[in-house]
Amino acid sequence: MPDGSRITASEGGAAVLLLPGLLCDGAVFAGQLDALATRHECLLGDYLGRDSLPGMAEAVLARAPPRFVLIAHSMGGRVALEIVRRAAARVVALALLDSGYQGRATGAVGEQEAREREALLALARTEGMHRMGRVWLPPMVHPARLNDAALTGAILAMVERCPYEVFAAQVRALLARPDATEVLRSIRCPTLIACGREDVWSPLARHEAMAALVPGSRLEVIEACGHMAPMERPTEVSSLLMRWLGSL
Repeated sequence: MPDGSRITASEGGAAVLLLPGLLCDGAVFAGQLDALATRHECLLGDYLGRDSLPGMAEAVLARAPPRFVLIAHSMGGRVALEIVRRAAARVVALALLDSGYQGRATGAVGEQEAREREALLALARTEGMHRMGRVWLPPMVHPARLNDAALTGAILAMVERCPYEVFAAQVRALLARPDATEVLRSIRCPTLIACGREDVWSPLARHEAMAALVPGSRLEVIEACGHMAPMERPTEVSSLLMRWLGSL
């Protein structure tokens, strides 16, 4: 990449725009922000309660600077791909962490997903976000971390901060998610694709498929880690991102 496209904030380059996933806020990137902010201008995307991924992308773009690096986790990665679909020229580089790209499956598999997500919504509505979070959490982290009170407590506190109405809008967005296969094929900016090796929600095989679709992309695996990689392994994820940003 030419020197004029480098992203270090002190050199006047593009800001780093971080996009959180389902039920998450800036706390999901707390470890990364501490590291990234030493060298880069960092901004957090706001979906403004939108209930579609295209709508979320438009909300972020309306408030984003002219050029930016996207670092996105989970559902945020799907928002990032919608941003690329609409404004690829504004994206200097892209990092997708523990994310996905396919639309909801048709038939029984897709119907099962809808039932499971709607059951979580019903639990949140009747028993509260904290109780729902306790049911939602176990598949999200490495099994060995389920007894890590600091980690699970931070995740559950984040879930509890998410208003039910926002959670419901996010579920609607994910159930109606567009397929982004062609978006991945169209990407021409430097792209990092990474996930926890034990991510059962968005497994390594899916990220391998994503990397195969993006010309020249880089695939990284975070060891001993599940879906919540930025919180489970903050030091490793921060180091990975800093090395990647430094290579641009």
